[in-house]
Amino acid sequence: MEHPYMFFVKLFELLGLGHFAHAYPHVVYSWVVMLMLIGFGFLASKGIGLVPSKAQNLFEIILGGIEDFMVEITGEEGRWLFPLVATIFIYIFISNLVGLVPGFFPPTASLNTTLSCALVVVIFTHIIGVKYHGAAYIKHFMGPVWWMVPIIFPIELIGHLARILSLSFRLFGNMMGHELVLGILFALAGAFFAPLPIMALGIFVALVQAFVFFLLSVMYFTGAMEHAH
Repeated sequence: MEHPYMFFVKLFELLGLGHFAHAYPHVVYSWVVMLMLIGFGFLASKGIGLVPSKAQNLFEIILGGIEDFMVEITGEEGRWLFPLVATIFIYIFISNLVGLVPGFFPPTASLNTTLSCALVVVIFTHIIGVKYHGAAYIKHFMGPVWWMVPIIFPIELIGHLARILSLSFRLFGNMMGHELVLGILFALAGAFFAPLPIMALGIFVALVQAFVFFLLSVMYFTGAMEHAH
């Protein structure tokens, strides 16, 4: 089901890049989200000082809340992961939200976007494991006793591959489903404002899906930092 109207796709058509924009709208709107985040960051850091502005206050509350929640799970040892974890949460949340704006397409309604985010999380999980444990990280896949290795090792490998599918398909399915429902309601009863309740619910869905992805990422990172038992 093709999105009925996408503003930036039409803009790319005027620039002679319509074929690319129609083929990869999730890439176009990922760029839009990144530009928005850069703009928000500029506003938050503009005139930063001991007496914070309203924008600085808002961003300090958001980022401080994310950091405090993450440190409660990982401990102080995991504080260095905050930039990546916060970026994951904010990027996915804003990507989910832009789908509620007429003429915008949520990048997270494409499996390509959610899969790329999932791959970053899962690959970085193993980088963390090697950083903290070196070659001994392999013990995470071996089980508690040596004679269970032939059973535990394949199960662990399948479990880590399943993390990629779980992270990517959960987010993609929820956001694409929301887009389809909105598209159908707009087509059938858009003039009667039927989509408005679903759009209001979409704000909650956008937050929950971003939080779930963020929480699972933090838990995976924490598991990689812990010693194998």
